Amino acid sequence: MDREYSQPLDVPALARTAMMSSAHFSRRFRAAYAETPYSYLMTRRIERAKALLRLGEMSVTEVCMAVGCSSLGSFSTRFTELVGEPPSEYKARSHEELQPLPTCLTMVLTRPRRERRRADAEASSFGEALAPSSS
Repeated sequence: MDREYSQPLDVPALARTAMMSSAHFSRRFRAAYAETPYSYLMTRRIERAKALLRLGEMSVTEVCMAVGCSSLGSFSTRFTELVGEPPSEYKARSHEELQPLPTCLTMVLTRPRRERRRADAEASSFGEALAPSSS
């Protein structure tokens, strides 16, 4: 998925490659990465979109299509959700602070991070509420 992020996600094909059922693959993937295969793929797509937008050579629509998204609206919504600003604002903003950094470090520093919702953070994986922290 990391190399072929621009291709459509096919969980059944991924599951066959891993010699698992689709449901079991999705459960194991979520246990390993703390997100669904689709969510992981979208995070990789947004990560690549950020890099393309920083270059400034493509429009937001072109970037959307280049990273494998077919809906500009869904892409913009997900981008804003993960990055905290719409893709057009991200593209327009200066990214000079990242210019002198090696690409590998830029990738780490600009990786999209999903904010856990408060309700998710206050519930265990079994659904019961956790005791409030004393900090």
